[in-house]
Amino acid sequence: MNELPQQLANGLILGAMYGLIAIGYTMVYGIVQLINFAHGEIFMVGGFGALTVWLWLPKDFSLGIAIPLMILGGVIVSVGVATAAERFAYRPLRNAPRLAPLITAIGLSIVLQQIVWKWYPDAKKDRPFPQFDGGPFDVFGANIQRGDLFVIIAAPLCMIALGLFVTKTRSGRGMQATAQDPDTAKLMGINTDRIIVMAFAIGAAFAAIAAVGYGLHNGQVGFRMGFLMGLKAFTAAVLGGIGNIYGAMLGGLVLGVAESLAIGYIGDIPGMDLFGGGAWKDVWAFALLILVLLFRPQGLLGERVADRA
Repeated sequence: MNELPQQLANGLILGAMYGLIAIGYTMVYGIVQLINFAHGEIFMVGGFGALTVWLWLPKDFSLGIAIPLMILGGVIVSVGVATAAERFAYRPLRNAPRLAPLITAIGLSIVLQQIVWKWYPDAKKDRPFPQFDGGPFDVFGANIQRGDLFVIIAAPLCMIALGLFVTKTRSGRGMQATAQDPDTAKLMGINTDRIIVMAFAIGAAFAAIAAVGYGLHNGQVGFRMGFLMGLKAFTAAVLGGIGNIYGAMLGGLVLGVAESLAIGYIGDIPGMDLFGGGAWKDVWAFALLILVLLFRPQGLLGERVADRA
């Protein structure tokens, strides 16, 4: 029990990153019914965009001052890739059978990985990411690294900003209308193409912020990091109720905490010593997803089909 505060803190940090990435999945799916499996690689290129900004800065530049510039660089790269993908890869297939854009997304994911692996300097191995100097903070018995404070602060701020945008702005209300009925939204004068691009851009921006948090947390970024993080984020979106932005963050937090607790405690259960530790965390994450979907197929905050009828 003495380890519980630390395990919960680790889970919340990991879950906040999952949630930020999952928002991109759930926004795109909620509007165009597309599962953008290239979103994990959009997260990955955001991390490399942030790293590039850091490498361009003077050697003695303060990391605290550099973080906003790194976020900006990561967001520009991620949003640029995401909007280009929407315009040239997904939009021509919008009226095609659903399998076509799904296969395109998987292909785009592989292409982005290979582009970074081939053309980014020394990307064949993980690249070191800058770290804050100084030791961890003690918060209610848990050691919180200085870099982890970034994602702890960024995740709720992003959610508040997104909630205000969706509910208080004209574009946000247009996004809600397009998600509910795109054909009717067009008849009401809403530019649905612009709304769809906006959904891709917002999701990509949040993924880039998560990528900065990932780099600060792990101390490195690599061209492979988008695959597993993207898969976990998609799991979080389904767990929370895909199409629900608050569900995406809730699903991420639940998944992160479940993984952390599984690492810390599953091995202590009699007869379960072989199933503990970090090697099994992915197994328990998907076991949780299956368990939730068995009893609540629409996810934690998703609506039943009967509720929408």
